[in-house]
Amino acid sequence: MFLWYLANQNSFRELSDKFDVSQGAAHKVIVEVLDLTCLLASSFITWPTHCEKRTNAVLFRRACGIDGIVEPLMVATLGSRGGDYLNRKSFYSILLQGIVDDQGKFIDIFTGPPGRVHDSRMLRASPFFETWMQYMGQYKLLGDTAYIAQTYPFIITPKRDNGALTVDDQQLNARISRGRVVVEQAFGRLKCKWRRLRDLSNTRVDIMVKIIVAACALHNMCTGLGEGTCNEHPHGCPREDDENQ
Repeated sequence: MFLWYLANQNSFRELSDKFDVSQGAAHKVIVEVLDLTCLLASSFITWPTHCEKRTNAVLFRRACGIDGIVEPLMVATLGSRGGDYLNRKSFYSILLQGIVDDQGKFIDIFTGPPGRVHDSRMLRASPFFETWMQYMGQYKLLGDTAYIAQTYPFIITPKRDNGALTVDDQQLNARISRGRVVVEQAFGRLKCKWRRLRDLSNTRVDIMVKIIVAACALHNMCTGLGEGTCNEHPHGCPREDDENQ
């Protein structure tokens, strides 16, 4: 019942009809399993060991030709409700910041801020930012232009195209783009498989956060079982037509 709840956008009335239980019982089951899944999330969303970081760096060098990259970073918006969560694109959303490994598994997440919060501001507010030196060591993350600042020496970002990029700059931007494909595909699979994330109609922000954390944990469980690709979209889940991307 819980998996069906996360994978679809059915109401509790529809859920109770499908599983032949009362709406109250359905709600009780969902809340209890949601809490248990969040408790287990830290066992599935873990920062890589030194050996794993070294392996990831080798794999990313093969993928994009940049040395010392351990993971890519990305922030995505998820459907939400509530006046405080109206973002710059005029729809309601809650943010999820995620760092993934070479397989597209989440190794660090931070969620909860409203959709109008800028990506760089969200990073500064995250627990990861307070201890990034401990986490990163000699390695770096891949990020987009939102993180172009001296505040983020641990993130390699593309140069903004102002019409005067050199050939080397363009090639570097292309390599960074190739390296970030894995995180874009990870977010695409997350929202494709766990479609509850596309419209979090819950009014309580704490429940929204729990649903997002649980979905990320389940994403990692599925990826660990060999489900690194989406059955419906083997070449990558579409995101360009997703208004909540």
